[in-house]
Amino acid sequence: MTTSESPAPLAGVRVLELGNYIAAPTAGRLLADFGAEVIKVERPGTGDELRNWRLYAGTTSLLYRTINRNKQSIELDLRSEFGRRTVIDLVRQCDVVLENFRPGTLEAWGIGPHVLSAANPELVLTRISAFGQTGPMSDRPGFAAVAEAHGGFRELVGHPDRPPARVGISIGDSIAGLYAGFGSVMALFQRDVRRTAGLPPAPLAERVIDVALNESMLSMMESLIPDYEAYDVLRERIGGRMEGIAPSNAYLCQDGDSIIVAGNGDRIFQRLMTLIGRADLAADAELRSNAGRWARRDELDEAIGAWTAGRSAATAIEELEQAGVPCGPIYTAREISRDEQYAARAMIQRFDVSNGAEVLKDVGFPGVVPVIGGQSLPIRSLGPELGEHTEQVLGKLLGLSPAEIRRGMRDLEEAS
Repeated sequence: MTTSESPAPLAGVRVLELGNYIAAPTAGRLLADFGAEVIKVERPGTGDELRNWRLYAGTTSLLYRTINRNKQSIELDLRSEFGRRTVIDLVRQCDVVLENFRPGTLEAWGIGPHVLSAANPELVLTRISAFGQTGPMSDRPGFAAVAEAHGGFRELVGHPDRPPARVGISIGDSIAGLYAGFGSVMALFQRDVRRTAGLPPAPLAERVIDVALNESMLSMMESLIPDYEAYDVLRERIGGRMEGIAPSNAYLCQDGDSIIVAGNGDRIFQRLMTLIGRADLAADAELRSNAGRWARRDELDEAIGAWTAGRSAATAIEELEQAGVPCGPIYTAREISRDEQYAARAMIQRFDVSNGAEVLKDVGFPGVVPVIGGQSLPIRSLGPELGEHTEQVLGKLLGLSPAEIRRGMRDLEEAS
């Protein structure tokens, strides 16, 4: 855990987040989790659209509260002259700008890279878009669902006799957010190296971190491309299995629950077959290598499934663990909330939280990853109310009075 003697790793870094939805706000959350001061700019009146996603009650979703934790919220219309001037003034006192608008949008608003860099020659500008800032598809809009398909991911999710499925979270946005956070920190590290060496700031091109959703997904696809280029292999959907790895799957137990069993290591496979009473398979020479096991994966899954069908999930896991076979239950939110391992590392942190209509008591939120000092760093605050920090931030950083802020906001309202 960090203390007053040991500040958070990114303490002193100031970030201006111009993005909405999930990708850029995820990058902002990562930076904020580790101590950066993240100022989130939201549209006046409505704010980030994420406030209304998965809104089960009230006016502000817990999805918004989660992804925008540890941040400050200010209201600004980036299309207005007041908003443009204010962003430029804020950039002079920030280290990083995050944005995930369609390419060309910031430029159209008069706050493109060259304008921002002129205001702050050391600024890191991290940009997230569907297909990147360059190339023939750069001007296309696209959410993560499109990028996941374009990056090769969607084709591998689900069963071969059905259309490709989507995983239950916005994985494309989240992975792009991870890359954006990493790219921002990398650029800050380069900035400090250059400062130490007495070198001038890096050229603007080196301070623009260009994250594409489709490329973020492609980068996660392991050997998908080289396997095709070298061997003409086109991977296909195979349900709960992993291509070329066996046995490793979900298996139904007597009580109706399923468990994961990963018996794909050579020695682990021998122990697994012995445990389930299949000495014949343990002794089969063809099954001593993973290639042979993959070729006979249906037979192995049937054998393991027959064994799990005769015992409860808890009993099966206990026996598998005693035999040294990797295994585990398939958790829902219910089990995660009660899990001792997550609790021991402060990975579920509880807060009273407002949904805009009422205060919900003792609600668990996921902790900060990665762990530093043995436990998750504490979440300092949940996603803020819309514009909660407008006067505080603009007053502190720009010296604007409440009256000047209200006048600027009123001018843009009249202009619209």
